[in-house]
Amino acid sequence: MESTTATGGRTFSRRWMLGAGATALVTAGLSACGSSGGSGGSGTLTAFVYGDDAAKVQASAVSRFNASAAARKAKGRVRLEKVPGAEYPAKLRTAMGSPAAPDIFFNWGGGSIKAYRDAGRLLDLTGVIASDPVLKNGFLPSVLTAGGLGGREYGIPMRGMQPVILFYNKSLFAEHRLTPPTTWDQLLDVNSRLRKAGITPFALGGADIWPELMWLEYLVDRIGGPQVFDRVKNGDAAGWGDPAVLKAARTVRELIGSGAFGKGYSSVAYTNGGAPAMFAKGRAAMHLMGSWEYSTQLGKFPDFARKHLGWTAFPTVEGGAGDIRNVVGNPTNYWSVNARTSGKDAALAFLRDCASGRYAKDLIANGDVPATANAEKLLDASPDPDFARFQYRMVQRAPAFTLSWDQAVDPDVSTPMLTEVNKLFVGKSSPEQFVSALQGLK
Repeated sequence: MESTTATGGRTFSRRWMLGAGATALVTAGLSACGSSGGSGGSGTLTAFVYGDDAAKVQASAVSRFNASAAARKAKGRVRLEKVPGAEYPAKLRTAMGSPAAPDIFFNWGGGSIKAYRDAGRLLDLTGVIASDPVLKNGFLPSVLTAGGLGGREYGIPMRGMQPVILFYNKSLFAEHRLTPPTTWDQLLDVNSRLRKAGITPFALGGADIWPELMWLEYLVDRIGGPQVFDRVKNGDAAGWGDPAVLKAARTVRELIGSGAFGKGYSSVAYTNGGAPAMFAKGRAAMHLMGSWEYSTQLGKFPDFARKHLGWTAFPTVEGGAGDIRNVVGNPTNYWSVNARTSGKDAALAFLRDCASGRYAKDLIANGDVPATANAEKLLDASPDPDFARFQYRMVQRAPAFTLSWDQAVDPDVSTPMLTEVNKLFVGKSSPEQFVSALQGLK
């Protein structure tokens, strides 16, 4: 989710609110007050969108569709309803359990839509996408797949990508003759050399907890491969018992014990600008963060962003099953369709516009990197073409894109899972206790 500021607060607010949105989704009410269809019976479909400034891209798409031959052929139009950000999850949940349910709605994929799928309110788009060349070939496969559940696809990408990237201070690295690490052993060497130089190796906004989660997400992927968390995402809590999870937890504790995050990381926040400032001012040399870190730094510390900010992939772990090209983070946001809409043809015709060049150009003009297959040739128009191309190619080449765990799991699991992550990071639980606690989450 996003608030919108030109400084990059838009993107980190989006990431912070994702968890809040997920925990608001519950099955109660979805079956208590059903509807025979969506609101499209009159030929006008209602589309709920998160109502921030970025919604202007979706507003343009609605105007374009309503004036198109595709809308006339499908005998439908779309009415966009912008829902204020803080109200969005609750309003969507209430609406989906009523006769006024939207026909099309914005979401985060994964766990954020599980309750709707379980209640029979999601149109399964797997076959539709496979049979439609525009949808099948219009998006990066890793992003398209990441928003689904149980190997089925329920959404069409409709906003920018948000992979987690290892950012580093190019000037500090040059001064200390360091090279961005590509293996875990190299990372440990860089960590050691920076600590000897009196520099905290990694900024970490531990007070917010979700930045801690990023370390576990990547380590589990690099050690065990994406299939480890896929089990958990698809409802198998026993997946937490995979040896990769325990090894990742032990690796995190070893990293903390080495002083990689300094001494006060659990009281540093990302959302108030603490961790970004620590990084930009040279007190930390690296920062594992979502791609929005670039816009955050550009807004708060533009000189640092333009001259000193570097970026690279998370390193491999020796003997691990995960590919260094694998990505974790928030693939994008998605449009999903209410299974009970009476305007299915018009809804699907509208969703096809998300794969168009015009839609991709609108996203790029808004500072986003589209998840469309045609976007790379358009990135010269981005506010920073080099970073946009790096981010796009990173996702384009990824064999797997793992959705952030707190968005991928069932909403009832998300909050207690984050609690256990924090306990591991602050030393209130051992790696073994961490694994046991996760296995107990249902």
